[in-house]
Amino acid sequence: MAKVDGAHAKPPLLQIIAKKSRALIRRDETSLIFLGLFSGAMAGLLAAGILRASHFLHRALFGHEQLSAMTALASPWQALAPVAGGLLLGVTAIFIHKWRPNRPVDPIEANALRGGRMSLSDSLVITAQTVVSNGFGASVGLEAAYTQLGAGFASFVGGAFGLRRADLRTLVACGSAGAIGAAFGAPLTGAFYAFELILGAYTPFGLAPVGAAAVGGVLASRLLGADADFAKTPPPGIDLTQSDMAMLMALAILCAFFGVAIMRGVTFVESAFRWTRLPQPLHPMIGGLIVGGLALVSPNVLSSGHSATVDLFDKTAPAIGVLALTIALKSVGSAVSIGSGFRGGLFFASLYLGGLLGRFYSDAIALYDPSLAPDGWVSSIVGMAALAVAIVGGPLTMSFLALETTQDFPLSLMMLTASTLVSVIVRRTFGYSFATWRLHLRGESIRSAQDVGWMRDLTVGRLMRTDVQFVRTDMAIDEFTKLFPLGSAQWVVAVDPLGRYTGIVFAPDAYLVSARAEGAKPELAALARLPEQFLLPQFNVKLAAQMFEQSESEALAVVDNAADRRVIGILTEAHLLRRYAEELDKARRELSGETFAPAN
Repeated sequence: MAKVDGAHAKPPLLQIIAKKSRALIRRDETSLIFLGLFSGAMAGLLAAGILRASHFLHRALFGHEQLSAMTALASPWQALAPVAGGLLLGVTAIFIHKWRPNRPVDPIEANALRGGRMSLSDSLVITAQTVVSNGFGASVGLEAAYTQLGAGFASFVGGAFGLRRADLRTLVACGSAGAIGAAFGAPLTGAFYAFELILGAYTPFGLAPVGAAAVGGVLASRLLGADADFAKTPPPGIDLTQSDMAMLMALAILCAFFGVAIMRGVTFVESAFRWTRLPQPLHPMIGGLIVGGLALVSPNVLSSGHSATVDLFDKTAPAIGVLALTIALKSVGSAVSIGSGFRGGLFFASLYLGGLLGRFYSDAIALYDPSLAPDGWVSSIVGMAALAVAIVGGPLTMSFLALETTQDFPLSLMMLTASTLVSVIVRRTFGYSFATWRLHLRGESIRSAQDVGWMRDLTVGRLMRTDVQFVRTDMAIDEFTKLFPLGSAQWVVAVDPLGRYTGIVFAPDAYLVSARAEGAKPELAALARLPEQFLLPQFNVKLAAQMFEQSESEALAVVDNAADRRVIGILTEAHLLRRYAEELDKARRELSGETFAPAN
């Protein structure tokens, strides 16, 4: 019997299952919902595991699971734990960089620029670094690890099924929703975190899978006994007056500018470390030394501040001087931790700082005029939401967090008003959240997770025509008209004797000059337009459109590079705008879910 050709052999059973599953998910929206539920539940389990790993390090190094709730370190030697953690991060970063030289991608960048594609191995590395940072006492939170690993796992699952760009972005949002929902025991918070920060927009198509993922994450974490409560229901008898509302709006404005100051503080610390010219692997160790020194004054500086936030609501508020000192120490500790190279985020740190700032604000006004001071508990809640919006972003996310933790609807309306005000102020004065600000410092221009990756993928090199007509600039006009009869070409690229770009010729111009000129006629060089304006193949569609607008030309030549100027193609403005419109319409249809075909 003749041997069967391997190319026609029957695929393995797993390949057949994967192919049919991929087709089902692409065809039926319900399948994506179940995939989102699975990703969210797994993100919840992973978040619970990350928290337990961090608590294990806390117990091993400090003898206490809730670091920020300690009144004092058991031993001064414990202040060296952040130093050890910084040294561990710095040394391992050398080997990690050799193993994974490319910069890791977070969920916001993945959804904005890469169509939801993330590396699971990079996500595992970032998660491990964050656990070490938080576990050794650095003033950072674990939420960045939760969303990174949850979204990375979801992206891995979506890639295994070969999901389309829009579906993969939605699945990445599902992983983040499950992680944040599990972290706070708040499914609405998780869902709107995904919409506002990971997808960059609310979409009816994404509501079902993202909502299912958030619920799945919360249920999965509760199965493991994770307790995410940090703010109890409000004390009885709180009734907000118009005066209280006005004072709370002033608090929101204060939080907006305080949040911007913290974000700029992180940048200042990074610049200071670069100025020292010390080897980068030593930066986290020095940052850990500073954080350890601050912890000798107040252990509230350590870790994310989750336990200290619980105490802020459950116990008698500290004196106003202690509040001011804690705010200063925690702000410096967080900025130094992030700026020196520890991994983690400012999500919960911003909640804790906001709570402290709100309580300090209420107590400070009470010293001046007790009748004007809003309730300290309410001020803390409003401060938490307002500062978190300023740093993290997501006004609806923080408003739902307040609703789900306090279960007070009227107070949540106040929170929504304050969050909206903060969002507008930060957007108008600063323009970035902490995550997008970090991307901006790396040279990225994105302001949210809205999908602009397709715009970057749509380059001049993909859009240009390569069948270019060339002429030499020393050619006579009569010779040009013979070579290019009317109607044969509209735009012809002019080059010098060495083949370098010197301009672009509009063919009808040559016929007009030929008909009107008497006697000796000028060479073709006199008709060459835009000798210094051309496109490069790596330009994206947005940059190319700006070049067309500046040149006011209907066509531009494409050269290989600005130095050699070897012409490799030509692009017309009409073709560019048509393709841009097509991609915009495609993005709109994906956003609304119109790409799904009805199930058979």
